[in-house]
Amino acid sequence: MEREPREVMEYDVLIVGAGPAGLSAAIRLRQRAVETGQEISVCVIEKGSEVGAHLLSGAVFEPHALDELIPDWKEKGAPLTTKAREDHFLFLTETKAFKSPFAPPQMNNHGNYIISLGNLARWLATQAEELGVEIYPGFAAAEVLYDDAGAVKGVATGDMGIGKDGEKTGNYTPGMELHAKQTIFAEGCRGSLTKTLFEKFDLRRDCQPQTYGLGIKELWEIDPAKSKPGLIVHTIGWPMDPKTYGGSWLYHMEGNLVSVGFVVGLDYWNPHMSPFEEFQRYKTHPAIRPTFEGGRRLAYGARALNEGGFQSIPKLTFPGGLLIGDGAGFLNVPKIKGNHTAMKSGMVAAESVFDHLTGGAEGAEVIAYPERLKQSWVWPELNAVRNIRPGFQKGLWAGLANAAYETALKGKSPWTLKHHADNTTLVKASEAPKIVYPKPDGKVTFDRLSSVYLSNTNHEEDQPAHLTLKDKSVPISVNLALYDAPEQRYCPAGVYEIVRNEDGSDPRLQINAQNCVHCKTCDIKDPTQNINWVVPEGGGGPNYPGGM
Repeated sequence: MEREPREVMEYDVLIVGAGPAGLSAAIRLRQRAVETGQEISVCVIEKGSEVGAHLLSGAVFEPHALDELIPDWKEKGAPLTTKAREDHFLFLTETKAFKSPFAPPQMNNHGNYIISLGNLARWLATQAEELGVEIYPGFAAAEVLYDDAGAVKGVATGDMGIGKDGEKTGNYTPGMELHAKQTIFAEGCRGSLTKTLFEKFDLRRDCQPQTYGLGIKELWEIDPAKSKPGLIVHTIGWPMDPKTYGGSWLYHMEGNLVSVGFVVGLDYWNPHMSPFEEFQRYKTHPAIRPTFEGGRRLAYGARALNEGGFQSIPKLTFPGGLLIGDGAGFLNVPKIKGNHTAMKSGMVAAESVFDHLTGGAEGAEVIAYPERLKQSWVWPELNAVRNIRPGFQKGLWAGLANAAYETALKGKSPWTLKHHADNTTLVKASEAPKIVYPKPDGKVTFDRLSSVYLSNTNHEEDQPAHLTLKDKSVPISVNLALYDAPEQRYCPAGVYEIVRNEDGSDPRLQINAQNCVHCKTCDIKDPTQNINWVVPEGGGGPNYPGGM
């Protein structure tokens, strides 16, 4: 297919992704411009149909970075209204719950807020636009653009109106090129363009492999008599086996809303395990189920989370651009929080880019950014907890003992534990016990397809699949043969399905791409890294409501 000429838009700074990190960077850039009387044009593009549409988080929010970015956020109506009031930390067995007399120090939420991350992003977007930032939702960045010297010069959005056959339809519209002096990538976890930057500039050369968790979440409206706004409950233990990292959250919000979610470390070992089913099973626990009985499930979603922490942070700069937020991996795993660190990384990046562009700095790489980040509070915060997540590689009890030790020493151990890539950890299906999951009751537990319906996921059906295979033979010759096709179970949206003839012959992988909630798990967990997640048409994917 011959490509038509693309319209070109030029800016001083282009930001890919309208999450907390990207919007914080945009706001700080324009704040500096106003403060100094210098003009700098800033554009933010977002693949979701609107700002916040693809944001999924617990979320207990630490306002540290927001205090620095917009000190008068309360007067400006930031959607931080439910103060964290009470922390519970539970260890679950199959039938009992044991409450810790105190929560781990990292989970002390005094001064924090239970929020909708999507609503916070929408509010940040209004603050950015008031400062002169241009924001374009529904613009999916599909390609990194390079100049003749190999430096990043911007991105191109995907063409619209391409059919499944790869040919133009009657709705064809060519993508656009957005050029900038500096491009800030704030794609979030496992960004599709960020992956290509890792490879082109070898950004992961001097760091540990990134490791991930899959977070699955529901939003419920519960019986008002059970609502306790400000209550925060975290659990570990059942239904995870002692070798598998995982746990839950349950956050009581205003309006009788409860955010409930479950995180499974994607370094899990049993190919028969289904993170979605484990989440549903968790809700049947005697200490958990009563919260939801008589309630109504409103929304569902899933998202991968970076869990590598300090030792998995890649090189953050390259000619023409830089990485911020969860795309770089700034999540504080023991806190189960990353929005404050993501925002701060965006603010530090903005300061560095502004000084670079206005100070006549030589070269196209903003080398001041990582050095300034190391001088900020982000670096020591992540360094202090660097050994806690990898300590769980030897199981729950060893992990808890190590976490207590590291907490007591405040991360001053003379060593740094290593990570391993999540796609390498599955054992063969024949060597692992099968797991029989209970059928959903339609009251507290549900199936995947009804769950995906609640995510408001939508993709234009006549478009090339955004879930691509490098080798179409691998799903059967490797995944099915060795691991009983684990993609059928690790996907929380029912995207992957092994279909056969009526007599059971000719197994083949069917990809239901229209179900995809953009969690990126397949891109991470596939044993041979044969699945490659690329962006669909702009605006496609989930549309999470405000309460998420």
